[in-house]
Amino acid sequence: MAGRLMAGIASPSPRVFFYVQHLLGIGHLARASRIAQALADDAFDVTMVTGGTPVPGFPGPRIRHVELPPMAAGDAGFSGLVDLTGTPVDDAFKDRRRDLLLAVFREARPDVVIIEAFPFGRRQVRFELMPLLEAIASRAAPPIVLSSVRDILQQRRKPGRDEESVALASAHFDGIFVHGDPSFARLEDSFPLAGQIADRLLYTGLVAARPQAPAAERFDILVSAGGGAVGAALNAAAIAAARALPPTLRWCLVAGPNLPQPAFEAVLLAAPDNVVVERFRADFPGLLSGARLSVSQSGYNTVCDVLRAGCRAVYVPFTAGGETEQAARAERLRQMGLATVVGERSLTPQTLTEAIATTLDRPRPPPPPLDLDGARTTARLLRALLAGTPVATLASETAVRR
Repeated sequence: MAGRLMAGIASPSPRVFFYVQHLLGIGHLARASRIAQALADDAFDVTMVTGGTPVPGFPGPRIRHVELPPMAAGDAGFSGLVDLTGTPVDDAFKDRRRDLLLAVFREARPDVVIIEAFPFGRRQVRFELMPLLEAIASRAAPPIVLSSVRDILQQRRKPGRDEESVALASAHFDGIFVHGDPSFARLEDSFPLAGQIADRLLYTGLVAARPQAPAAERFDILVSAGGGAVGAALNAAAIAAARALPPTLRWCLVAGPNLPQPAFEAVLLAAPDNVVVERFRADFPGLLSGARLSVSQSGYNTVCDVLRAGCRAVYVPFTAGGETEQAARAERLRQMGLATVVGERSLTPQTLTEAIATTLDRPRPPPPPLDLDGARTTARLLRALLAGTPVATLASETAVRR
């Protein structure tokens, strides 16, 4: 497939077809939206196709947005797919999504297709992605096809899964955007077979939001639970910590758009007077810039926002259902002196209170020695690919530890 890259595309506004399916939190959607916005800023014509629970504000302005019938993970272990009513999706539902996806692809006539997570994740949506890849291959002049993945992958426990991912990447993808700084984490750290596709790995740097001025509201401690679907325990421990620590501290707790309404109302009732409770804040990076301390899980986007803001951090990695990615990221940050880590299994009001008190007493961390400009670098690399630069050349350049 990579041979077709040599011709180059001269259009000043290449068409990009960007597929993203978020199933539990909103991290995949948020990262993809930041990348899509950087592409739009660089005059790419972007169509983003999403298939998860709608989230206000995403994917953002100047992005053509097509929503497939939404579905989500049946539980935190990603066992099964359900619609917005919680009903398991059936074959008819999947057929509707597949047909709509293919119709949108045909209408978009893209120069580039970017598929978020697959083939290293999102096996649940093979029913529509494999037909899409077949449709791409059948075109007389197929578009460039790229995978878009975070720097640390969920480690697979089932035999053969990594081999299958490599086979799909080799057969259907021209390159893989790895949205990380190789001095922090390399794909082979969490994906043992990365060496077999090393000539396709394009490291972009971490996809952080652009620097933002502090928001008008200032808080000492900013607590966030990502999408909120699995943040109930963190919310409860944070409320207890707010009651235990001095009442002069001002808190903001961002519970997340996916936290069930009864749980959100319980947080509102339990919060003391010095805690402001919000479902979602579009100015979250700005809030971080003005905060003394962030308390959160260690998902990719939140960590990028904290690193950009430069505030102190306490992380409680999400590890339910055998998840490994957040714990690996948090441990790296702890070793760099950029975070305090409280394990999910050891999370209690007391352990979180102690971690917050200890971390507040520490100096503000120095600027992290990491590349946080991954969104704009993705656009630059895509321009180079469209101009005919071989993937292997770019892979060699970006693999160098910064």
